Amino acid sequence: MESQKRKGYFLMILLTVFLLLCIVISATVGSASLTIWDSLQVILSKVPILNRLMNYEPPRQIYEVIIWQVRMPRILQAAFVGGSLAVVGCTFQAIFKNALADPHILGISSGASLGATIGILSGITLNFFGLGVTSIFAFIGAILTVTLVYRMGTWGSRMNVTNLLLVGTAMSTLLSAMISLLMIFNREQLEKVYLWTLGSFSSATWDKMKFVMIITVVGVVILCFYSRELNALLTGDEVAASLGVDTDRVKKILIIVAALLIAASVSVSGPIGFVGLIMPHCMRLLAGSDHRRLLPLSMLAGASFTIVCDTIARTVADPTEIPVGVITAVFGAPYFIYLLYRHTKGGRG
Repeated sequence: MESQKRKGYFLMILLTVFLLLCIVISATVGSASLTIWDSLQVILSKVPILNRLMNYEPPRQIYEVIIWQVRMPRILQAAFVGGSLAVVGCTFQAIFKNALADPHILGISSGASLGATIGILSGITLNFFGLGVTSIFAFIGAILTVTLVYRMGTWGSRMNVTNLLLVGTAMSTLLSAMISLLMIFNREQLEKVYLWTLGSFSSATWDKMKFVMIITVVGVVILCFYSRELNALLTGDEVAASLGVDTDRVKKILIIVAALLIAASVSVSGPIGFVGLIMPHCMRLLAGSDHRRLLPLSMLAGASFTIVCDTIARTVADPTEIPVGVITAVFGAPYFIYLLYRHTKGGRG
């Protein structure tokens, strides 16, 4: 047990360093010719304490514009979205006791996609705290969907996770069909809607980043606070109840917080698959299933993975940009198949 704990702390330090390295390298890579030192100078010049301690020449203004105004909002938004999705995936896998559970399992992403589709087709011009009409409608659509799924999936005052899964699946199918109908009747906007549903950070701004950052930080802290309860839920509801866990209340709180995290993430980037599915699995294989370590490790891994995928998405086919959801699928799908094969082979053994 003690060795597992030390291993978990070592992985946290390692992943934190790797995340910082990903941020600096991603800020360097692009069409403009920059060095890692250029990126590091600009980033350190914006850190309140370090900019006074470090002794270096002020970065060139053009570098500051490229790195700080253009690339950093996108990189940090990708980090918070990826970390948020990974933590939610880890939480859902414990709540539903299903290794295949991911952030999109309750149809929340489909609700956000329908909201975004309506926002794109409406032609409304709106800006609320830096969020455009598409993001606002996507956030509202996600919240309405999870509220409806929760109401329909809850019997009386007790929560039934099987009902939630079934209702979420049915709702996701229904909302996807509605999106398809809207796309058919509005072919001139089809490309915009389709590209949004593939996920992208191309519209990232500091306002969007701050919005998703605040919700991610608060939400992840709350979920980490319930890490012991998540450990208990893994043993089954009856055992968790015998350990003093109010399972219905805990599940309700966790699902509400997770839903807000998904709504915020999807509203600013579109649905991004596989991050919330494969990152918790990877960390569980390395550090075990104790959520006191698994949740922060999943967040760090999800943030790093999403930054790497987004960097590839915006550079591999320059000047054309590939939706980041395509890149996460390219990496995630083979690993997902490997997990299924490994699980099936292990079950036969």
